[in-house]
Amino acid sequence: MNPLPLIVGALGPIFALILLGLGLRRSGFPGDGFWPAAERLTYFILFPALLVQRLALARLGDYAVGPVAAVIVAMLLGMTALVYWLRPWLKVDGPAFTSVYQGVIRFNTYVGLAVALAMFHAEGGTVAALVMAIMIPLINVLCVLVLNVHAGGSATVARIARGLATNPLIVACLTGIGLNLSGVGLPWGSAAVLEILARAALPLGLLAVGAGLRLEGLRRPGLLAAASGLKLLVLPALAAGLCWVAQPGRLETAVLVTFAALPGASTAYILARQLGGDAPLIAAIVTVETAAALATLPAVLVWVV
Repeated sequence: MNPLPLIVGALGPIFALILLGLGLRRSGFPGDGFWPAAERLTYFILFPALLVQRLALARLGDYAVGPVAAVIVAMLLGMTALVYWLRPWLKVDGPAFTSVYQGVIRFNTYVGLAVALAMFHAEGGTVAALVMAIMIPLINVLCVLVLNVHAGGSATVARIARGLATNPLIVACLTGIGLNLSGVGLPWGSAAVLEILARAALPLGLLAVGAGLRLEGLRRPGLLAAASGLKLLVLPALAAGLCWVAQPGRLETAVLVTFAALPGASTAYILARQLGGDAPLIAAIVTVETAAALATLPAVLVWVV
């Protein structure tokens, strides 16, 4: 069976919404003030509701959490070592190096969960939530540390810990897992409320992804190509190799490799501005990666499926 029509059919609506968001933002509709508010609503309310709902009702014992965590840690540390090894060839200053690093190891959670649900259905969404629960804290710690060392960031240990403790996605993942393991589940009719909120999360989140893309700053094609190649081609290959060693299971492997092939996220731009990174460069990297993922993500999924 040729999986390509299935993959194109699953990814088509996702990228259509991203392009629609880009078009709406460029046309000025419904106004510049709408998109920051929409992104905040999705980030703090809708997306956490989806994660709590998925994790609270999942049968967590069915998934290989230990091997998944081992693959994620090895993958992120391996790519960190590779980017540092390549730094002399990149010929960039400290702030630019931090942006390349963020472009390589960060991923877009909205796109990732949408792809997992479209390709692997409800169980894929649950595994994706588990992957996010492990991956997001580690990525945030690594990125803040790299920005502190190479861009003169001012984040302290206390600030990093506070940022992790108040990150709505991390809080939502821990809440969902806690409700699951305690046997409480989703009490007092909360399941119906979370279901309604969850339905709005991905459409609005994907539109916000498109609206957040920046078409300016695309002036360093060699560096953009290097960062995008590491993110969209090398990282999925590394994830597949680690999964072959750790044997986390077929569904877990598919979701892990899919997440490794995702483009970067606009949160990297915000962090770069806060901690002294090269914000225009990371904005350009995320834009190029999102455009390139139109071709690379289907190719990786054909390989996975």
